[in-house]
Amino acid sequence: MNSQPVFVQPLSEFGQASLAQAGGKGANLGALIQAGFPTPPGFCVTTAAYRRFVDANRLEPEIVRLSAAASTADPQSLETASAQIRGLFEQGQIPDEIASEVRAAYAALPGDRGGPPAVAVRSSATAEDLPDMSFAGQQDTYLNIIGGDAVVDAVRRCWGSLWTARALGYRMRNHIEHQDVALAVVLQVMVPSEVSGVLFTANPLTGKRTETVIDATLGLGEALVSGQVEPDHYVVGDAGIVSKTLGKKAVAIYGGEQGGTRTVAMEAASQQALPDDAILELARLGRQIEAFFGTPQDIEWAWAGGKLYILQSRPVTSLYPLFDTISRDDFVVAFSLASVQGMFEPFTPFGMDIFRGLAVDFSKLFGRQVTVDTERGVLPAGGRLFLNVTPFFRSPAGHRFLDVFVNGIDPGSQAAIEGLMDDPRLAMQEGRMTLRTRLGFMRLFAPVAANVVLSLISPALGRKRLERAIDELLQRLRSGYAGAKTLSERLALMDSPLFDLIPLFRSRLVPAVAAGQLPFQVLLRVLSAGLPEGKQTVMELTRGLPYNVTTEMDLVLWGASRRIKDDAASARHFAQASAQQLAAEYLAGSLPPAAQEAIAGFMQRYGARGVGEIDMGRPRWQEEPTALIQALCSYLQFPPGAPSPEDVFLRGKETAIDARERLLEMLRQTPRGRLKAFLARFLIGRMRELGGLRESPKFAAIRAMTIIREAILASGREMVSAGALEREDDLFYLRIAEVREIAGYGQPDPVKMEPWKAVFAARRQAYDREKRRPRIPRVLLSDGTAYYEGVQAGLEDRPGLIVGSPVSPGVVEGVVHVVFDPRGVNLAPGEILVCPGTDPAWTPLFLAAGGLVMEVGGMMTHGSVVAREYGIPAVVGVSDATTRLKTGQRVRVDGSKGVVEVLD
Repeated sequence: MNSQPVFVQPLSEFGQASLAQAGGKGANLGALIQAGFPTPPGFCVTTAAYRRFVDANRLEPEIVRLSAAASTADPQSLETASAQIRGLFEQGQIPDEIASEVRAAYAALPGDRGGPPAVAVRSSATAEDLPDMSFAGQQDTYLNIIGGDAVVDAVRRCWGSLWTARALGYRMRNHIEHQDVALAVVLQVMVPSEVSGVLFTANPLTGKRTETVIDATLGLGEALVSGQVEPDHYVVGDAGIVSKTLGKKAVAIYGGEQGGTRTVAMEAASQQALPDDAILELARLGRQIEAFFGTPQDIEWAWAGGKLYILQSRPVTSLYPLFDTISRDDFVVAFSLASVQGMFEPFTPFGMDIFRGLAVDFSKLFGRQVTVDTERGVLPAGGRLFLNVTPFFRSPAGHRFLDVFVNGIDPGSQAAIEGLMDDPRLAMQEGRMTLRTRLGFMRLFAPVAANVVLSLISPALGRKRLERAIDELLQRLRSGYAGAKTLSERLALMDSPLFDLIPLFRSRLVPAVAAGQLPFQVLLRVLSAGLPEGKQTVMELTRGLPYNVTTEMDLVLWGASRRIKDDAASARHFAQASAQQLAAEYLAGSLPPAAQEAIAGFMQRYGARGVGEIDMGRPRWQEEPTALIQALCSYLQFPPGAPSPEDVFLRGKETAIDARERLLEMLRQTPRGRLKAFLARFLIGRMRELGGLRESPKFAAIRAMTIIREAILASGREMVSAGALEREDDLFYLRIAEVREIAGYGQPDPVKMEPWKAVFAARRQAYDREKRRPRIPRVLLSDGTAYYEGVQAGLEDRPGLIVGSPVSPGVVEGVVHVVFDPRGVNLAPGEILVCPGTDPAWTPLFLAAGGLVMEVGGMMTHGSVVAREYGIPAVVGVSDATTRLKTGQRVRVDGSKGVVEVLD
């Protein structure tokens, strides 16, 4: 067997499985050639040649040393490391056997009019042009290279470009080890391009999969790629060319006769670069390539002599994925659950099935027999969940619901929703509801309406009935799981009435919440309408609202910090140790007794909470308490004499009383003022009594889920002990049906579990990849169209003024602290918390925060509610707040007007 490495091979020898030898670009080009697409011929200098060069010149130790000194936090360090490493490549000697093979392969290429061929020399890294990471533009390309020596030198420069500063930084940001990457070099016969450009088989701006977008310029595409020219812009849809915008095309780049390129000034603004028939042909070709690779493509092309050529093709990695369970023939509008819950990270597969299972139970109330895979109310895409709101577009009542729901949850999505109201694909449907649907609504809303009335009549009794129902459910769950000893038994309990949350939600939780929110909405939308400062006054009524489990939780945590501070040994230990060390000591039970007891007391009630808690696969505070300990450390830094959160909460109650009197007095001055004031007093009382219950349904569901999570983890630990699993939480990276299959094995069997190891690894890799996705759409359509922007996105009344939606009144100045994950964050008292969104696990930070700015959210999202209760000025729906505002900036947050002013 010949074990000699292959240094040079024709491109036609490679395919999609050749990534390790030819890099992403070479593998894709080889696949295109084999499939018969019009791709220029050429060859590839494989990664084996790159590694041989590195070994022959003993570069590896220096590369490791220099790259280790670079940091994405210090751009200059990237530039320095890059220059030094590329200098090593410039000085290195290419082994003779590689250089001779490159020259021979080059000489065999077809030349131009009998002379030596002109070639494009392109870098092709093994972490490039991948389905999830493109690395586009990270390495170098050299055009119109002529002559054997020039080709060999261009190959060496391409090898060195694996270490450009941009490539170093890209790999670091995407957690790719430098040692795991190698570079191949692709050499193709140059096309004497009359016109060239790029094509996207999906619209990269909107995400729409039914549109092909083409940019075209005269000459070589380098002018376009390097940003030197304004190209023509063509959009092609299913029915033909949708739009054409002619660019100035002020310059064109052509190949020089002796090699290299030359730039020519042009006056071609009125000249369409590519004829209409070629545009349509190119779009068809793009669709064929997309179908071949199975994913939208970013394609570089050229047109010469009336013929189209494909120069390279890579996946479009910036598109948000389509819904997993909706065909392209259906049209669906869905609202991001992240906007509702403030959870932007992906779900684990197990956690996603649990959440969708609740939607299945809800559908059954209407007589629909669906499964987790066929249910269409909650739709998965990109590891996240979206609420299908399509049916609400079909009727006037649905339109009104969307207006109230979207404005209350995330006003940033309102423009997208309103823009879809007249879409012909969402035309209203005439006809009456079926009897089954009517009966379903009656079964759903009759007990809700009855219990809303009862709660309004006797709020104290309503609260007690709610608390009793929740306690009974949790006790049944604990008892049931205490007796379940095997994975099979634990899974079976998930299907039993023990875990049926729908009856509890329908009979107790939803009515209690509705009874508290109904008075607020009437006060906000009806009684205060037209009153000066009416909306702001109503929002102040929610300050210091009692019976909110999240507010109570934060105050209990504050109390725990006071007990720690009052104990000398605990306070001294917390001042000296890191949050990670303190968390480990708490789990080991070795903190100073006073601190251990204070935190354990908190965990007994609230340990089921955690970041991303609606995903059963995510750890809870009781498992990973570092974030909680960090919050305690922040509380211990409160300066002496500063108002405590308890003081702020009590002052909030006083503010609410003042707001009540102001509102009543304003109403008395209006027509029928006494009647309005009487009604307002009743509504305010009921809102104060019941409004805080808004957080109770989620808290109940989280505690129920945590009981089940603990049982699944117990099975995981048993399987780890038996050698059948590597990590106790591996099962959460499987679908529930897959876990049932494993449960069918009986006792943990390492042999039977061996094939699952690859599944766990792939699922964790996919999960980690999705965690790095920078943006989540607020609204997503089934054709791929994605809406990301927030309230009045980009609208600034003057420089330094950023506009959002006001949700918690007041004005505060402070220093920005941008936070993407509350775990391990030390928020100094008075800092302005700027974040994508929040769930209850973020609220311990609220006690220290002076103000709140979020990218998503509305009047009724939980972060807004808690901010109002604490009296923290808050502005939400601020588009790209976490990038437009920087940690350390001083800003003024006006939660009454909805603006953030940058002061320095």
